[in-house]
Amino acid sequence: MQCVICKQGTTEPGDATVTLERAGMTLVVKGVPAQVCSNCGEDYLDEATTAHLLEIVEAAAQAGVQVDVREYVAA
Repeated sequence: MQCVICKQGTTEPGDATVTLERAGMTLVVKGVPAQVCSNCGEDYLDEATTAHLLEIVEAAAQAGVQVDVREYVAA
């Protein structure tokens, strides 16, 4: 697909680093599968990956995490 940000690059399979913030908690997840723009590097996540990330952040919040860096592990 064509990148909606730069409108010049096309997306290719790759990995992204996603930072999620919630109620004073910061969670960084590395190695998230994404479509990445070949021109500007903007990343796009599919619905299933986004849902899994939201589950991860919910579990971290319930565990009392304030700051954490994790590797993405598919469900």
